This record gives sequence, C-alpha cells and structure tokens, in this order.
Amino acid sequence: MSSKFKVWTALFFLATSLLFAQEKPAGDTSVTRATLDNGLRVVIVRDPLAPVVTVEQNYLVGGNETPDGFPGMAHAQEHMAFRGCSTLSADQISAIFAQLGGFGNADTQQNITQYFSTVPAADLDIALRVDADCMRDIQDVQTEWSEEKPAIEQEVARDLSNPTYKFMTRLNEDMFSGTVYSHDPLGTKESFDQTTGEMLKDFYKKWYAPNNAILIIAGDVDSRAVLLKVKEFYGNIAKKSLPPRPEIKLQPVKPESFTLDSNLSYLLAFVAFRMPGTDSPDFAASQILGDVLSSQRGNLYALVPQGKALQTEFGFAESYTKASVAYSAAVLPADGNAAPVITEMRKILADYAANGLPAELVEAAKRREIAGEEFRRNSIPGLAEEWSNALAAEGRNSPDDDVEAMKRVTPADVNRVAKQFLVEQNSIAAELKPVPSGEAVASKGFGGGEQLTSAPTKPVDLPPWAGSRLLAVELPPAPASSADMTLSNGVRLIVRTLKVTPTITVLGSVRHEPELETPPGKDGVGDVLDGLFSYGTKNLDRLAFQKALDDIAADESAGFRFSLQVLKQDFSRGVQLLADNELNPALPQEAFDVTKPETAQFVGGRMKSPGYRAGHALNIALLPAGDPILRETTPQTVTSLTLDDVKEYYAKTLRSDLTTIVVIGDITPNEAKGVIEKWFGTWKATGPKPEIELPRVPANKSSAANVSDPSQLQDSVNLSEIIDITRFDPDYYPLQLANHVLGGGFYATRLYHDLRQVAGYVYNVDVRLNAQKTRTIYTVTYACDPKNVSKARELIQRDLVSMQKENVTPAELQQAKALLLRQIPLAESSEDGVAGGLLARAQIGLPLDEPMQAARKYSSMTADQVRDAFEKQIRPDGFVQIIRGPAPE
Repeated sequence: MSSKFKVWTALFFLATSLLFAQEKPAGDTSVTRATLDNGLRVVIVRDPLAPVVTVEQNYLVGGNETPDGFPGMAHAQEHMAFRGCSTLSADQISAIFAQLGGFGNADTQQNITQYFSTVPAADLDIALRVDADCMRDIQDVQTEWSEEKPAIEQEVARDLSNPTYKFMTRLNEDMFSGTVYSHDPLGTKESFDQTTGEMLKDFYKKWYAPNNAILIIAGDVDSRAVLLKVKEFYGNIAKKSLPPRPEIKLQPVKPESFTLDSNLSYLLAFVAFRMPGTDSPDFAASQILGDVLSSQRGNLYALVPQGKALQTEFGFAESYTKASVAYSAAVLPADGNAAPVITEMRKILADYAANGLPAELVEAAKRREIAGEEFRRNSIPGLAEEWSNALAAEGRNSPDDDVEAMKRVTPADVNRVAKQFLVEQNSIAAELKPVPSGEAVASKGFGGGEQLTSAPTKPVDLPPWAGSRLLAVELPPAPASSADMTLSNGVRLIVRTLKVTPTITVLGSVRHEPELETPPGKDGVGDVLDGLFSYGTKNLDRLAFQKALDDIAADESAGFRFSLQVLKQDFSRGVQLLADNELNPALPQEAFDVTKPETAQFVGGRMKSPGYRAGHALNIALLPAGDPILRETTPQTVTSLTLDDVKEYYAKTLRSDLTTIVVIGDITPNEAKGVIEKWFGTWKATGPKPEIELPRVPANKSSAANVSDPSQLQDSVNLSEIIDITRFDPDYYPLQLANHVLGGGFYATRLYHDLRQVAGYVYNVDVRLNAQKTRTIYTVTYACDPKNVSKARELIQRDLVSMQKENVTPAELQQAKALLLRQIPLAESSEDGVAGGLLARAQIGLPLDEPMQAARKYSSMTADQVRDAFEKQIRPDGFVQIIRGPAPE
C-alpha cells in the first residue's frame, strides 16, 4: 500500500452524458460501460493478452478531502481496508489475496484512492466479492488501527528518508501554499498518533460510496457475464449523499531557491514550473511541450554531449485538476556546482519561450504520444491503470480523449503555453546535494536472544465462495508456445506471436561478466562504452539517429542489454536502426573526451555514497578475498582509459554467439527471423569465447557492519548469506516454496504477520533467493526505526529456525503453492513480462517452459521436502548484517 510520489488528480464527477443507465458500447467493441442504479460506474475492457484480469476500484477521494490537521486520513483508511471489511477479517483478506497470487495493493493520491488486484481470469469472481465487501463496509476497529498505525508510520519514515520525496514535499508546499495541494496524502506520524478508529470510520461513511467510485475491469473476460456479476455483487450497496469538495484557489507562485541534503551518489539540479491542470484546455499542449523539451534533439539534452551534465530530463511531477508541476532536471557530479547549470537551464527554457519550439519536434512528440497509446495496451494492469487515470484522475470519457486532444495540438499552442508558463516568476529552483557517508564500521550485530520457535499462525477459515475455489491447487494454463531458433551467426532468436496491438517489442542481451572480461587496471571501461552508445552510429550521427527514431515513433536502446519498441508497420526500419547502433556505434573521440571525465566524476561520487558503501561492505563480508566481484571501478581507473581500450573491449565482449534476441508482438516467427537475419546477419564473432562464469564460492562467516546515512530516518537492514546451491540445484524449488510461506503474501505469510501485522516494526520485509549459475545469495531485507532493528531480527531468526525444526502446516503449504502457481500466468500479464521472462530463462540456460515445469514440481511438493531443504541450506546464524542509516539502538 502506498501514497504515490507522482500524483494524478481527478475531476470530482463525470459529465452526466457519461452516466449510462444501461450497458452501452463506446465506439470500441472491446469496451463495455454501465452505471448501476446506485451510481457505481463500471468499465470493462476486454484484452486477450493472457488469461489474467485486473480489477481497479477508484474512489474519488484522497488527500484533498482529508480533515484539517489530518493529511493522511485517506491514506490510513486505505490501509484499514485490508484490516477487515463487512464480512471478512484481516486474516481472510490476506489469505485470499495471497492465494490469488499476491498481486494486490492500493495507493492514495491527491483526489483518488485506488484498490487494485491482478488475478487469474478464472478467479475474477473472488476479487470482485472482496472488493464489494469493502465497499459495503470497512470495520475500522480501534484495535486493528492500533496495530496498523506503527506500520503506516514506518511507511512515512521510509518516504521521508527518500531525498526525491522530500524534494517533492517541499516543492508542493511552495508551489501551492494555502491550498490542499500543499500537502500530499502520505500523512505524518503526529497526525496518525491523533487518529482513531472512530475518525476513520467517519471518513469511510462520508466518502466510500458506489456513487463516488469508478470500477475498472481489464483482461481476458466475457464482458457481458462480468457485468452481470458486478450487478449481483455491488447492486444492493446503497448510495450516499456526498460532502462538499474543498475549494481550491491558487495564489501566484513565489519564486525561490532551496537546497536539500541527499544520499544519492550525484547532485540534482532542478527548475520547476507551475503548469496547466488536467481540466485546462491547454493540458494536452503542456504535455507535448514536456515531450519536446525532453527530446534528445533538444537544447536541454545538449548539455550532456557538451559535458555540462551527466544527464538531463524534463517531466511532470504532479498533475492536479487546477494545476500541474513540471521540472527541468540535470544530473551533475556529486561535487559539482548546480548554480551555473540552473542558470543555463533557465536560459534554454527562456529562449524557447521567447522564440518558439521547433515545429518538427512538436510533430515528433505527437507521433510518439499516439504510438505510445498502442504500447500501453500491451499490459493488462497497465490498461486498467490507464483507464483509471483517464476517468477517475482526469475526468475523461476514455484514454482516447487525451490522445485526440494531443492530435489537435499545434506548434502555436505549444509556443503559447511555453511563453505563458516557462517564465522565471512562475518557477522554483532547487538542488539535492549529496552528503557523503563514512566507511562501513564493524558492529556487534545481532545480540541474539533465544532462538525460539513459534507455532505457525492458525489456519484461516475462508468463506465458501472463496475456499471452494482457492483450496484447489491447480496447474496454471500453459502459455502460448514460442519459436526458438539459432541463426547461422550464433544469435539465439525467440519469437512469440501476440496479436493484441499492432506493435512489436524486441529485447536482447549479450551474456558477459565485466569483472572477468575487463583487463587489469581498466575497470570502468564497460561504463564508458555504455555511455557512448547514445552518440549515433557510423552511418548516422547523434541527431540524425534520433531523428530516424522520431520519424517512426520508436524507442530504442543499445548496449549489452538492448531493446526496441516499434509499430508493426515500421518493424524492419526499427530493427535496422537498432542493429546499426548495436553493431556500428560511432564511438567518436569527441564523445569519449566528454564521457570519460563524466564517468570518472560519477564514479567518485558513487564511491562516497551510503548506498555504494553498504553494497561494497556486504560484498567484502560475503565473498573471499580476490573474488572478481570485489574489483572496484575508481576515478583513477576510468581516467587512465583510452578510446582504443573502449574499442578493444567492445570488439571482445559484444559477440553474436553470446546473444539472445526475443521478439514479441504482432509478427510471425518467419517474419521476425527474416528481419533479424537481414539486419543482424552480418554480425560475426571472432576468436575464442571469453570466460563469463564466476567461480563457486564457499559459505561466508557471520559478521555485521553499520554504514552511516545521515539523510535517513530509518535503518535499512540487509541480512545475506552465501548458500551452497546454484539455480539448477533441486533444492531451489523447495526453498522458493519456503520463501512463500515466509513472505510474498502480505499479512498471510509469517514474516509479514509477525513483523508488521502484530509487532508493527516494519512496513516491508522481503525474502529473496538470488540463484545464479555458479553462486546463490539468500537475503532478508527490512527497514525500521533504529530501536527496533534487533527486535525485528530476533523475530526473523525465530521464524527461520522454526522453518527448520517443524514442518509448515498443511494450510501454509497449500497457500504457498497457490501463491506460486497463480503467479506464473500473472507474470505474463504484459508483453514486457513475457519478453523479459523468456530472455532471462534463455540467458541462464533454463528451458523456455521452465515455469510450467516448476508448477508441476511445486504442486507435488511435501512439507518434509520444504523443511529438509531449509534445514540443509539455510543458516539462521550465518548472516552478514549490513545496516544503513542511523546507528541502531
């Protein structure tokens, strides 16, 4: 559950022309709309991408409607929906969503609160019943709030430890002083301490109503049948009389500058502007303006090749009804000077405002926005979010409204908006300045306490409509097959046809291991090479190459990981440009002369940052002396590099016979093969393959270290250990099942139950098994107040020991199996997910159908196998503990 940093605002009601008394198509036959008698607006969008569906319930209430002095009331109410609804207890809700696959969550924005879950299509009824139960009533019991309050306060502490969040909070206070926009929905510890269950219940009664909600359902569904279910589950919930909305009267922006401390490894310089809101006729023009200003063909990005910035960006941080916030940002070396760069950014923007923006870039931005609409439909959760944002956040009729508005934007519109808003008196400047940390300091670590075992949580009795379905552990439906072939030059090509939209996605990867392939004393050569791919090719210089991409509205990146998103009609041209960048990078001397010192400066700042120091301390503690991973890139090693070093590294490491390319979308295998062979077929590997497999490593010794991070309120704790398996070890699967007993299912799993639901020590606790070809790291991470670090670890240790000494209960085993099995189809709910999964399996050497093979193993696994693997492989007393933040108490 979260309060989003990027907050989209909503109009509080849709025009009456959108409220349909009966089912009614809206041009697109895949879209079904209805408004129930109680006012609930329903949109069902059919998308056959995968046997998956996303349910997104949008309540038109958020930070705007919170009582004075209680800015987090809507956020707290969002949390409490998971603590018990009309007929469902907190344990039942957690158990249901865990067994549905664990892809459920919520967020609170400035004027909407969203509850969303992505589930197998066959389980849609269950997700709808839970959602309807919470619309009917939320319990808001004081005892439950008393347990949830520490967890939400940990979320506040986490966000207040994030420098970007602190910047946005300060920016909103300055931009929107005197309005509800000046505070975001997160809330404060002080206000939560004053909040009661009774106050939350009153907030629920006022705002949670069917006539104040929009239900979006997207996925592989029968729309008519789903609408009947919606009417059955929601139709008898009474509508309510809603309170008045707050009036928003914006005052002029007071220009100012401020500086905030940061734990980032680089300096960030900002110039922010108030821009039109979502209800403004100029909103679409402002979006196109933002796209033009962020173009790599524009003058802001030109600061990068000029050596004045490591990176630049122009984007929107907030979009509210009455106003938005846009920013120009530059990434600088940690010890850089922000003032001249801020001055230069202001000058560039002022010149555009005075003289206009290039009409060619305006048209390119419009093409990209139109193409982007197609790409956003390639994700079922993304499709639900897009419709939710359009209807609930922006008050549109459909996402097409935004696209149509952008089609009508002219260069004159963009220039008018730039002239009006990109002015100094409408701006605020800021910098986030890194505060270096000290070296890691050895600490006593975990003092222990008794290694007690705890009885597993008692089985949860599910209602019949949930239990009858969820208690059956079933194999997921097999996904569509993929064509798998090896080209004559050694490139492995994997193709899956998905005819959902006229788009094609390409993901590629060249297997390499820089710690093994980098010559002695040349550390950082790969980083410099990576920075040079954006400088064009031997055939097209930087600007010409970007223009060629703009002409077909394609997104492309090259390097050891490369990608392309392109419309079907332009697939061959897109692959031609990708191959040209990958196989014929220009690697010009003038770009090297800029990139090398930039990289050295960035590395210098990174080495002083708390995040780097914590990661390096962890590696030193886990790995034996001399391990390749312990090699360090330093400013000195980067400074010593020559362009010939970079070219030699490129020639040695980017090899066709170590490359896998995955093509997903509206294309057949033969079509894909023909195009890939045409443009990548001349790529030939020469010489012997380099060594790219890291050596096995022994188990680590237990140790502890603290890394100071003055900017954090919380301690971030990493507990890691080397375990003696690889990704191909049979124990990998029972350990994964054990991890899903411990975590991954919110309150329904042991660590969440113990550390968050009961103790309130943490907001998140994660368990990961990072298994590779030759080594595996087992990790538990959490963040909490310094006074609770040892208390939380004691509970973790207790739960790990319990997993070794006692079998998990039948209910826990069944729930973990259901969670894992349902996650398999959910992982393919987007084209990116499909492509990424296929590429990862191919690169490590797993069968492409490994998820289905895993499903069969999980379904037949016993509690004895889980306990035996955990007892054999996990060492509860063998962790390296790295704490980043204040000194723990």
